[in-house]
Amino acid sequence: MTSGNAARIITRMDIDSLVAIDVHTHVHRSVSAPPVKPEENEHLAAMAAYFKTAAASFTVDDLAAYYRERKMAAVTFTIDVKDQPADPARATPEEIAERAREHTDVIIPFGSVDPHRGAEAVRMARRQIEEYGVKGFKFHPSSQAFLPNDPIAYPVYEVIEAAGLPALFHTGQTGAGAGTRGGGGIRLKYSNPIHLDDVAVDFPDMPIILAHPSFPWQEEALSVATHKPQVYIDLSGWSPKYFPPILVQYANTLLKDKMLFGTDFPVLTPERWMSDLEKTAIRDEVKPALFKDNAVRLLGLAK
Repeated sequence: MTSGNAARIITRMDIDSLVAIDVHTHVHRSVSAPPVKPEENEHLAAMAAYFKTAAASFTVDDLAAYYRERKMAAVTFTIDVKDQPADPARATPEEIAERAREHTDVIIPFGSVDPHRGAEAVRMARRQIEEYGVKGFKFHPSSQAFLPNDPIAYPVYEVIEAAGLPALFHTGQTGAGAGTRGGGGIRLKYSNPIHLDDVAVDFPDMPIILAHPSFPWQEEALSVATHKPQVYIDLSGWSPKYFPPILVQYANTLLKDKMLFGTDFPVLTPERWMSDLEKTAIRDEVKPALFKDNAVRLLGLAK
């Protein structure tokens, strides 16, 4: 991993030269913080155990160097949680967006606000859009403890929809808190994708990304994405070789234009994800859209 502190020429994203666009990556560490081993951080340790991998702690600069080397672009974010203790070693959404300005060829920053912040969340969302230039927003209903269709979140969605940006929601079971006492206080019920059907009705012009195969609610996710034109699914967080057959079926047919490549990096690498995809029945002819074209259209990258 590199610091990325050296001066570099900022370039536009060359879509044609990209192999893929990973729409789901995480930045855990501030550029001002020293490297952290997963076993020294309870959250990272739990994630590493859950995914049986090395959940490394990357900065935005590290992430940019990693994806640039692979000729890929990456959507990246952290998660804002209102009552989470302040941690100076953790990157904020604002830092991620600010550092992303140095890596516009490969990094697409998403913002994050906890709807429980009320009016402050609305101000934060506007600021992240207007001052920091985020290209979308990430929500984690289980970690943030809210139902996506709770009116508490609607003022934030109004800001996102007005800006023409997408909102990405964690769905299904989560590695966050997995195996820790009481699951770290995280309740899975908030991440049933069926709650996003209401959001898709009430905010029809806000693209919605359902993150991950939505275990144990996969059919709910497929139903919502099939019925609502602005709902997409990212395939992050699972090795493709574990995708349920019905997900593969829809990726090959009805939802081939709405499936998005995502890894959940750093817990899964692009190399492992792509290698394992070859062990599935996903057809070669749908892969260009899956890896890049669908994301280019959704994120407006071809403008």
